[in-house]
Amino acid sequence: MKRAPSSPFFRGLAAVTFASLLALGCESPEVLPTADGRQNTRAARIEGSLVVQSAARGNAIVFLYSADALPPPQGSGRPLAFTVIPAAELFGASLSDTSTGPFTAPFALSLVAPGRYLLRGFIDADTCRLIPQPCHVPDFNPFYGVTGEPNAGDVGGGSVDPANGVARILEVTTDADGWPQPLTGISVSFGSTATVPFDRPAFQVAESRDFDPSTTPTKVLTLTPQQFTGVVDQRPPGFWVQLVDANRDGIPDDANGDGVPDFWPRVVVRKLAGAAGLVDENDLDRNGMVDAEGVDYARLNGGKDGKPDAVVLAAGLAPDPLLAVLLDDQGKPRPQPVFVPQLTVAIRAQAVDARDPAAPAPLAAVPPGRYSVTLLQSTGQTWRVPNELDPVLAEPVGLPGAPSQSFVLEVR
Repeated sequence: MKRAPSSPFFRGLAAVTFASLLALGCESPEVLPTADGRQNTRAARIEGSLVVQSAARGNAIVFLYSADALPPPQGSGRPLAFTVIPAAELFGASLSDTSTGPFTAPFALSLVAPGRYLLRGFIDADTCRLIPQPCHVPDFNPFYGVTGEPNAGDVGGGSVDPANGVARILEVTTDADGWPQPLTGISVSFGSTATVPFDRPAFQVAESRDFDPSTTPTKVLTLTPQQFTGVVDQRPPGFWVQLVDANRDGIPDDANGDGVPDFWPRVVVRKLAGAAGLVDENDLDRNGMVDAEGVDYARLNGGKDGKPDAVVLAAGLAPDPLLAVLLDDQGKPRPQPVFVPQLTVAIRAQAVDARDPAAPAPLAAVPPGRYSVTLLQSTGQTWRVPNELDPVLAEPVGLPGAPSQSFVLEVR
């Protein structure tokens, strides 16, 4: 068997070859754009500081929302992203005391595309350190709708315009070359005046699921509170109801002009996608905005508009049992919410496309399928059925199953 050459010539050739490879390896490879959109995405960041003035202690959660899909109570938008600032970083040596600060800590949201945004958040407070039972330990879990919102004792916050206290719209712009520009020095404030007064309006429905608009002009549902403890901790003793008087003129608002005053909580009955699951129709990415492509239904005035629809049914609280307790002796709205043990919801056989919430367009017919029922409080807290506590969904992920939370409205 012949051995590999080992003469000085061959050894020198090998050294030259190795050195050449090293030299080539030190040169930056040419990078070319591809058809993969993810590789061509240009993004910026939003960063700044949290400012907390409260005795509450817990992690701070900051959500990023599109300004075109406002979060509750103004709209039904969902967070595009979020970040968590640990309590130890935020409160430092004051983590175990009851001082009110102010406390500060940095935050940052990365991979933010050009657009208009707003920031909201809350302190996921451990109220058990200050008050006896019933109380809440920190329980925010972003992966489930039933654990992703504040409870009683949490402290709300957001980025606001210091001149007027109104939510601040943040705009990520691009430079002349199309590169998004970071937003820095943004302040997100939390204060005790924004402490959440009650738990989310967790409920169950007593009536059947069936709704045939051709024979039943109005479907009536009775909602009663449902309490949960453990991984999901919601203990509403009832529902806190209030007449809407946004302009504070002492006259209940009637935004849609139907002759029925507007109430908190609001009721949203939204069409779901497919024969199973929790995803809204035409919002398959679950960002709270209507998808670019999807189902388009005929409108009452004829034809279609060529855009996917956000189908909701006309629904609201029945006024008769509520007005007696919501108006004072002069017939004006009481300034504070009133506790009631149950709610009566009326759902009419009328569907609208709520893609533009300011101008909902009536549809020619009620699309058949599955519909969710959501209660929306003035605090922005919500509860929706069906949800992840449906036993079919809960048990595989370790959540406590509750058959009542599988309720859907089945429209024929």
